[in-house]
Amino acid sequence: MILAYCFGGVVNHSLMLAIHEIAHNMGFGPKYPMYNKLLGMFANLPIGLPFSVTFKHYHLEHHRYQGDEKLDTDIPTYVEAKLFNSTFGKFIWVLLQPFFYALRPMFVYPKNPTALEIISVVIQLAFNYWVYLYLGTKVITYMLAGSLMAMGLHPVAGHFISEHYMFHKGYETYSYYGPLNFITFNVGYHNEHHDFPFVPGSKLPQVKKIAPEFYDNLPQHHSWTSVLYDFIMDPSIGPYARIKRKHKGLKF
Repeated sequence: MILAYCFGGVVNHSLMLAIHEIAHNMGFGPKYPMYNKLLGMFANLPIGLPFSVTFKHYHLEHHRYQGDEKLDTDIPTYVEAKLFNSTFGKFIWVLLQPFFYALRPMFVYPKNPTALEIISVVIQLAFNYWVYLYLGTKVITYMLAGSLMAMGLHPVAGHFISEHYMFHKGYETYSYYGPLNFITFNVGYHNEHHDFPFVPGSKLPQVKKIAPEFYDNLPQHHSWTSVLYDFIMDPSIGPYARIKRKHKGLKF
């Protein structure tokens, strides 16, 4: 379990952020969407939890409709805010983050599963069964535990909270320029990423360098571990410390 937390968790979280890059068509480029989806499914295998195809459907809408109370499923629900608003409650909420991220879209903005999503689930379950059959219980437990712990109370998982929780009133997106960017595809450059969602993570430091007047003076985080600590201990911050916009419906 220690290895799953310290090593497997870091590797699996890095793979999750590789899938994030692939969701923006950074694998084979925008001309080959199916190749990108297949690459995402392949990167998903060691994680053990099939999410790459579904993640893309919801994540791109997070970019397009950031803060929308219905379409941005990155925003915690009212129930989460009420139940997990104390210091102890926020600690539990952070531990359970992977479950909230997985289940929240089904309640807030459910979508019918696509054929590719079903195929991805079948492939992942078949891979998990193969691991269990030929490598044993410990290995499959290591895979799944690493993924679940890496999304909860884990230094790398601090980016989930650092990105959009309102640590400074009126600012809804924050960047982090520390060393963990080396294993997370520069996801810490989050203001830059939201300004240019189809620029690869490897190029985001150049975006900041080219236009420092737009980024240097914005509030930023210096440690994802500190973000987790401050989120749990500061009574002024909680699951609902987000800028939220009324859903006005979609017009086609």
